[in-house]
Amino acid sequence: MNRAALLVLADGRFPAGGHAHSGGAEPAVRAGRIHDAQSLAAFCRGRLHTTGLTAAALAAAAAGGLDPLELDEAADARTPSPALRATARKLGRQLMRAARATWPSGELDALAAARPRGAHQPVVLGLTARSAGLAPEDAAYCAGYETVSGPATAAVRLLSLDPFEATAVLARLAPELDRVAGRAAELAGRAAREGLDALPAASAPLLDITAEAHAGWPVRLFAS
Repeated sequence: MNRAALLVLADGRFPAGGHAHSGGAEPAVRAGRIHDAQSLAAFCRGRLHTTGLTAAALAAAAAGGLDPLELDEAADARTPSPALRATARKLGRQLMRAARATWPSGELDALAAARPRGAHQPVVLGLTARSAGLAPEDAAYCAGYETVSGPATAAVRLLSLDPFEATAVLARLAPELDRVAGRAAELAGRAAREGLDALPAASAPLLDITAEAHAGWPVRLFAS
């Protein structure tokens, strides 16, 4: 494993644009569903096992060499919210810029040319991991970690939550992240043998509903 590349890709300072997005935490805070470290942990756990699993499997499949354009279509089918589809493509476009500058590859160039407005972020993440010499499970780890780290970071700003408490939430979720990443890599392997229908389509409908409402807010701290 290229451990240094894995650390770079998972680092929150990697310029992939995620810092401007709350992963659904902002509307959850306004609705009172996130109000302390315990409720943040519950939110992140639910996100990890639903949309996180789906994103991790898409990333693992892209890292494993499956057709990124077909995976991008599969990601579209698994993202019912137009607001979240737009966000995923915006993040994918920004990640693509950083990835091509850091780990140039013909595969990244080809996807950028085919999707000038951006491919879904998990697909770009997986292809970035592949270009960096990482394995499918590494890509799944990065996608899963991003699923929970975004809301945890946002909660610090939205609630003035103690950063140590937010970090503790992520640390306690680590064993579950391990299991989700392993399962995602397993399902990506099945998809390589059986077709993309083997990829998970786990969803969190409330995230879709609140994403649509959040997109219409006249004043907000985060883009999504």
